[in-house]
Amino acid sequence: MKLDAYFWSNKYKLHQTGWDIGHASPPISSYFDQLDDKDLKILIPGCGNAYEAILLFERGFKNVYILDFVKEILNKFEEKQPNFPKSQILNEDFFSLDDQFDIIVEQTFFCALSPDQRTAYVSKMKSLLKPEGKLVGLFFDYDFKKTGPPFGGNQQKYLTLFSSSFKIKTLEKCYNSIPPRMDNELFFIFENN
Repeated sequence: MKLDAYFWSNKYKLHQTGWDIGHASPPISSYFDQLDDKDLKILIPGCGNAYEAILLFERGFKNVYILDFVKEILNKFEEKQPNFPKSQILNEDFFSLDDQFDIIVEQTFFCALSPDQRTAYVSKMKSLLKPEGKLVGLFFDYDFKKTGPPFGGNQQKYLTLFSSSFKIKTLEKCYNSIPPRMDNELFFIFENN
Protein backbone atom coordinates (compact mmCIF):
# COMPACT_ATOMS: atom_id res chain seq x y z
CA MET A 1 0.00 0.00 0.00
CA LYS A 2 1.47 3.32 -1.09
CA LEU A 3 0.42 6.16 1.24
CA ASP A 4 0.74 8.87 -1.40
CA ALA A 5 -1.37 11.86 -2.48
CA TYR A 6 -3.57 9.58 -4.61
CA PHE A 7 -4.28 7.30 -1.61
CA TRP A 8 -5.31 10.20 0.64
CA SER A 9 -7.23 12.02 -2.11
CA ASN A 10 -9.24 8.85 -2.58
CA LYS A 11 -9.99 8.72 1.15
CA TYR A 12 -11.54 12.20 0.94
CA LYS A 13 -13.50 11.32 -2.23
CA LEU A 14 -14.92 8.20 -0.57
CA HIS A 15 -15.62 10.08 2.70
CA GLN A 16 -13.36 7.66 4.59
CA THR A 17 -12.11 10.36 6.95
CA GLY A 18 -12.48 8.92 10.44
CA TRP A 19 -9.63 11.14 11.66
CA ASP A 20 -11.64 14.28 10.87
CA ILE A 21 -13.57 15.27 13.99
CA GLY A 22 -15.07 18.41 12.40
CA HIS A 23 -13.34 20.93 14.69
CA ALA A 24 -10.03 21.64 16.36
CA SER A 25 -9.07 18.96 18.87
CA PRO A 26 -9.74 20.08 22.49
CA PRO A 27 -6.21 19.32 23.80
CA ILE A 28 -4.67 21.37 21.01
CA SER A 29 -7.22 24.17 21.42
CA SER A 30 -6.34 24.30 25.12
CA TYR A 31 -2.66 24.63 24.23
CA PHE A 32 -3.49 27.48 21.83
CA ASP A 33 -5.29 29.23 24.71
CA GLN A 34 -1.87 29.63 26.38
CA LEU A 35 -0.17 31.31 23.41
CA ASP A 36 0.18 35.09 23.59
CA ASP A 37 2.69 35.90 20.84
CA LYS A 38 0.61 36.41 17.69
CA ASP A 39 3.79 36.61 15.57
CA LEU A 40 4.75 32.98 16.13
CA LYS A 41 5.38 31.15 12.87
CA ILE A 42 3.29 27.97 13.04
CA LEU A 43 3.09 24.97 10.71
CA ILE A 44 0.33 22.36 10.56
CA PRO A 45 1.53 19.47 8.36
CA GLY A 46 -0.90 16.94 6.90
CA CYS A 47 -3.51 19.56 7.74
CA GLY A 48 -6.57 18.07 6.04
CA ASN A 49 -9.46 20.46 6.70
CA ALA A 50 -7.13 22.53 8.91
CA TYR A 51 -9.52 23.30 11.77
CA GLU A 52 -6.56 24.20 13.99
CA ALA A 53 -5.35 26.73 11.43
CA ILE A 54 -8.80 28.33 11.21
CA LEU A 55 -8.94 28.61 15.00
CA LEU A 56 -5.49 30.22 15.19
CA PHE A 57 -6.21 32.59 12.32
CA GLU A 58 -9.49 33.70 13.88
CA ARG A 59 -7.59 34.41 17.11
CA GLY A 60 -5.21 36.76 15.33
CA PHE A 61 -2.29 34.46 14.51
CA LYS A 62 -1.47 35.54 10.96
CA ASN A 63 1.78 33.61 10.50
CA VAL A 64 0.15 30.16 10.22
CA TYR A 65 1.11 27.75 7.44
CA ILE A 66 -0.78 24.64 6.42
CA LEU A 67 0.66 21.80 4.38
CA ASP A 68 -0.93 18.86 2.63
CA PHE A 69 -0.15 17.01 -0.58
CA VAL A 70 -3.85 16.53 -1.40
CA LYS A 71 -4.58 19.51 -3.64
CA GLU A 72 -8.38 19.10 -3.55
CA ILE A 73 -8.56 19.51 0.23
CA LEU A 74 -6.43 22.66 0.08
CA ASN A 75 -8.64 24.05 -2.70
CA LYS A 76 -11.69 23.54 -0.47
CA PHE A 77 -9.89 25.27 2.39
CA GLU A 78 -9.12 28.27 0.11
CA GLU A 79 -12.77 28.51 -0.91
CA LYS A 80 -13.98 28.45 2.71
CA GLN A 81 -11.22 30.73 4.04
CA PRO A 82 -10.70 33.42 1.36
CA ASN A 83 -8.84 35.73 3.81
CA PHE A 84 -6.20 33.12 4.67
CA PRO A 85 -2.97 34.05 2.80
CA LYS A 86 -2.58 31.84 -0.25
CA SER A 87 1.21 31.92 0.14
CA GLN A 88 0.75 30.09 3.47
CA ILE A 89 -1.17 27.19 1.90
CA LEU A 90 1.48 24.68 0.91
CA ASN A 91 0.66 21.87 -1.51
CA GLU A 92 3.76 19.74 -1.19
CA ASP A 93 5.30 16.72 0.44
CA PHE A 94 6.24 17.37 4.06
CA PHE A 95 9.66 15.80 3.55
CA SER A 96 10.55 18.29 0.80
CA LEU A 97 9.64 21.42 2.81
CA ASP A 98 12.51 23.83 3.46
CA ASP A 99 11.65 26.46 6.07
CA GLN A 100 11.71 27.01 9.85
CA PHE A 101 8.96 27.48 12.39
CA ASP A 102 8.46 28.37 16.06
CA ILE A 103 5.76 25.74 16.54
CA ILE A 104 4.71 22.70 14.53
CA VAL A 105 1.32 21.22 15.39
CA GLU A 106 0.95 17.44 15.19
CA GLN A 107 -2.65 16.33 14.69
CA THR A 108 -3.16 12.90 13.05
CA PHE A 109 -0.19 13.36 10.68
CA PHE A 110 2.35 11.13 12.42
CA CYS A 111 -0.13 8.23 12.70
CA ALA A 112 -0.88 8.50 8.96
CA LEU A 113 2.75 7.90 7.99
CA SER A 114 4.13 4.42 7.54
CA PRO A 115 6.12 3.42 10.65
CA ASP A 116 9.25 3.05 8.52
CA GLN A 117 9.11 6.85 8.02
CA ARG A 118 9.17 7.69 11.72
CA THR A 119 12.93 8.23 12.01
CA ALA A 120 12.80 10.50 8.93
CA TYR A 121 9.84 12.35 10.52
CA VAL A 122 11.89 13.08 13.65
CA SER A 123 14.85 14.36 11.61
CA LYS A 124 12.63 16.51 9.40
CA MET A 125 10.77 17.99 12.38
CA LYS A 126 14.09 18.86 14.01
CA SER A 127 15.29 20.63 10.85
CA LEU A 128 11.99 22.53 10.43
CA LEU A 129 11.98 23.91 13.97
CA LYS A 130 13.92 26.96 15.02
CA PRO A 131 16.25 26.54 18.01
CA GLU A 132 13.97 26.05 21.04
CA GLY A 133 11.02 25.66 18.66
CA LYS A 134 8.29 23.29 19.79
CA LEU A 135 6.63 20.25 18.28
CA VAL A 136 3.22 20.10 19.97
CA GLY A 137 0.26 17.81 19.58
CA LEU A 138 -1.23 14.37 20.01
CA PHE A 139 -0.10 10.80 19.53
CA PHE A 140 -2.22 7.69 19.83
CA ASP A 141 -1.43 5.75 22.99
CA TYR A 142 -2.71 2.60 21.40
CA ASP A 143 -1.38 -0.15 19.16
CA PHE A 144 -4.03 -0.80 16.52
CA LYS A 145 -4.85 -4.46 15.87
CA LYS A 146 -5.45 -3.96 12.14
CA THR A 147 -2.94 -2.73 9.59
CA GLY A 148 -2.98 1.05 9.37
CA PRO A 149 -3.23 3.83 8.70
CA PRO A 150 -3.67 4.92 11.39
CA PHE A 151 -0.54 3.47 12.96
CA GLY A 152 -0.37 3.54 16.73
CA GLY A 153 2.27 3.43 19.41
CA ASN A 154 2.83 4.03 23.08
CA GLN A 155 4.65 6.37 25.43
CA GLN A 156 7.82 4.29 25.63
CA LYS A 157 8.11 3.99 21.84
CA TYR A 158 7.75 7.78 21.47
CA LEU A 159 10.32 8.46 24.18
CA THR A 160 12.78 6.13 22.47
CA LEU A 161 12.13 7.75 19.08
CA PHE A 162 12.24 11.43 20.07
CA SER A 163 14.41 11.79 23.19
CA SER A 164 17.78 11.96 21.43
CA SER A 165 16.61 14.84 19.20
CA PHE A 166 14.24 16.79 21.44
CA LYS A 167 13.86 17.89 25.03
CA ILE A 168 10.73 16.12 26.26
CA LYS A 169 8.78 18.85 28.07
CA THR A 170 5.47 16.95 28.26
CA LEU A 171 4.30 13.49 27.21
CA GLU A 172 1.20 12.50 29.16
CA LYS A 173 -2.28 11.07 28.89
CA CYS A 174 -4.83 13.59 27.67
CA TYR A 175 -7.49 14.54 30.16
CA ASN A 176 -9.61 16.38 27.56
CA SER A 177 -9.70 14.08 24.52
CA ILE A 178 -12.90 13.73 22.54
CA PRO A 179 -14.99 10.80 23.93
CA PRO A 180 -14.07 8.24 21.19
CA ARG A 181 -10.35 8.85 21.86
CA MET A 182 -10.49 9.13 25.66
CA ASP A 183 -7.63 7.22 27.32
CA ASN A 184 -6.05 6.57 23.90
CA GLU A 185 -4.19 9.86 23.33
CA LEU A 186 -1.01 11.41 24.65
CA PHE A 187 -0.50 15.17 24.62
CA PHE A 188 3.09 16.21 24.09
CA ILE A 189 5.40 19.21 23.87
CA PHE A 190 8.89 18.47 22.52
CA GLU A 191 11.43 21.29 22.36
CA ASN A 192 14.16 21.48 19.76
CA ASN A 193 17.54 21.42 21.51
